Amino acid sequence: MTSLEKEAAALSRGVRLSGLKRIVSREAVKRSLRECGRGRAACPRVPDLLMVWFVLGLGLFCRDCYRQVYRWLRPWDREAGVPGRSTLCEARRRLGVAPLVRLAAGVVRPLAEEATPGAFYKGLRLVGVDGFVVDLPDSPANARVFGRPGGGRAPGAFPQARVVALCEAGTRVMFRWLVKPMTTAEQPMADCLLRWLTEGMLLMWDRNFLSYARVKRVAAGGAHLLARVKAGLILNPTRRLSDGSYLAKLYPDATARRHDRDGIEVRVIDYSFDDPGRPGAGVKHRLITTLLDEEAHPAAALIELYHARWEQELAIGDVKVRQMERPTLRSETPAGVVQELYALMVGHFVVRCLMAEAAKARPDPTPPAALSFTAALRILRCRLPECPPDPRDHAGQRNWYRRLVEEVAAEPLEPRRDRVNPRVIKRKMSKWKKKRPEHHHYPQPTKKFRESIVMTQ
Repeated sequence: MTSLEKEAAALSRGVRLSGLKRIVSREAVKRSLRECGRGRAACPRVPDLLMVWFVLGLGLFCRDCYRQVYRWLRPWDREAGVPGRSTLCEARRRLGVAPLVRLAAGVVRPLAEEATPGAFYKGLRLVGVDGFVVDLPDSPANARVFGRPGGGRAPGAFPQARVVALCEAGTRVMFRWLVKPMTTAEQPMADCLLRWLTEGMLLMWDRNFLSYARVKRVAAGGAHLLARVKAGLILNPTRRLSDGSYLAKLYPDATARRHDRDGIEVRVIDYSFDDPGRPGAGVKHRLITTLLDEEAHPAAALIELYHARWEQELAIGDVKVRQMERPTLRSETPAGVVQELYALMVGHFVVRCLMAEAAKARPDPTPPAALSFTAALRILRCRLPECPPDPRDHAGQRNWYRRLVEEVAAEPLEPRRDRVNPRVIKRKMSKWKKKRPEHHHYPQPTKKFRESIVMTQ
């Protein structure tokens, strides 16, 4: 090892974020760099190993500027100081996207165990699939690559990236995801994610994801399906069941239906609500499932179980609202956007993993989702600078992590109330004019303020 590499290794060892090595190990970071051909100390102040931790820090300290994130992670060194913003930006660009992608693939995983409350249904791991969009800085490169949402008045204010993810409902961990331009629909992105389903999973999705090929792919992988579908979908009963549901066949097209060819047998559950204070009351709702035994899986139980899919909506809210805490991402280049989104998702996994350990540490059986994500995130942000930066201080880091878990475990949420809220916003229109292309290069002053003053009578 050269003297430059030794200096870079010593610098990267003093990162407080390495106190979370139970979740994101130093070996996993080094392996992701090695697999991508990175890791050589191009700059001793910001080597690639340190920059992986720095980018992960951006996913946890989303509101802070680059230099402040660096301060959270590195103890003050009078001789080294804090690198300038341009140095950190260039180091991010040099690191690239691939190490974060490899790191996420090697570290992020489902967390629930068989004893985890609310994570399984009769031995089946509850998994959802859904997507969301994130606003990006309004740079020409981001607009060209990711696109803008359309609108009746004008194109959207910001470019957007679309993320579709598989989410473990019991822990709200989004363990596999794809990042694409917002012009890419959720359905083909979901097709790419289905290969990560394994035997013993129960997948739940909303009605816009249904297709014959998608259902066939889920069944071929050994997983089961519980999905909402449109009430007008043609599903002719082949056998009525004792709980009010019925068996039917799902066909690839109308011709196959007429000739009863290539049909997939599914169970159909039609239902509504008689509570006028509940959304959807009096409206027909329909679920289909590959769980065909009505005695082992009663229809009422599956109707109630399907609403575990909303745990992913709450996980998305954790990322977009409570973790980001800013209107847009900070990256003005497409590669930086993907890198930042991966850091954001890995950061979400770090917090959720911490919450899962805290739930197990409580004396009473507690679902990980019953702890406060906001409190866990803020505790982590607060306690991270207290972590001993020397990785050789094993006892100090173990004690720090144990106290961190205990503090998160002391933040349970209040029991959920049975309530609903309208999907409305208070402020929709603005008195200000719409920003248009001619405003991007607005005329700038040509004189100093004092020199431009003209006295008038």
